[in-house]
Amino acid sequence: MTDKLIDTGMVLLDLDDSGVGRLTLNRPEAANGMSVPFLRALYDALMRCHREPALRVLVLRGAGPNFCAGGDIKDFASKGEALPDYLREATSWLQICVTALMRLNAPVVAAVHGYAAGGGGFGLVCAADLVVAAESAKFLPGATRAGMAPDAGVSVTLPRLVGLRRAMELVLTNPTLTAARAQEIGLVTTVVPDDELDAAAAKLAAALAAGAPLALAESKRLLWDGVGRSVESALPDEARTVAALSGTADAREGLAAVIERRRPVFTGK
Repeated sequence: MTDKLIDTGMVLLDLDDSGVGRLTLNRPEAANGMSVPFLRALYDALMRCHREPALRVLVLRGAGPNFCAGGDIKDFASKGEALPDYLREATSWLQICVTALMRLNAPVVAAVHGYAAGGGGFGLVCAADLVVAAESAKFLPGATRAGMAPDAGVSVTLPRLVGLRRAMELVLTNPTLTAARAQEIGLVTTVVPDDELDAAAAKLAAALAAGAPLALAESKRLLWDGVGRSVESALPDEARTVAALSGTADAREGLAAVIERRRPVFTGK
């Protein structure tokens, strides 16, 4: 039997009898792009996970064609000169959500299809414990392309996952990675045919749910704590940087270019 803990709205959450929870990003019409209301809903769902003693593993996935395309750029662009203040709030919610994923006792499995981009999608992938990707999935850091900087802890998690030089390449040049390439460099745990994604994630989740929960929780904690500079210590710096950059002409140009599907023209202002 499956218990629908949150069954309406922008984020859905259910928990079955084996202890497998499924958290679904549910804004398919916006490629699950992140706005402040969406991030608040994600936070509420994650806090519900933290107070569910029966939760043994959490599968994170996206509704519709994409896992998560990052920030909701149309929502961001609509804020105009108020964007820095809006992004201070958005990044605060995103930071809490990322921390909640990493500090959740239960292992987190991201099941990725379509695009995982920006601080939202790419950042959630970096914050997951294990990542199962469909063969056609695409991964894109995306921040500097829009005149912004990494957030969601990516400035710490990405170099630890793929190495400093590779992280520099990804963040500064923004290549779109195939699932196979993402697995090759260590961003993704495993790649499966598109039509096997749900089954592969469920199989992995079932194996984890059958494990020793206290041992898994403590092992997960030790590994995240061993990252070196803690992700939490980097988050305030990321937030200040993103908010400051969002007030620049280059950031406005970057957002406009993404919306209009053209190459941006940056002026350094």
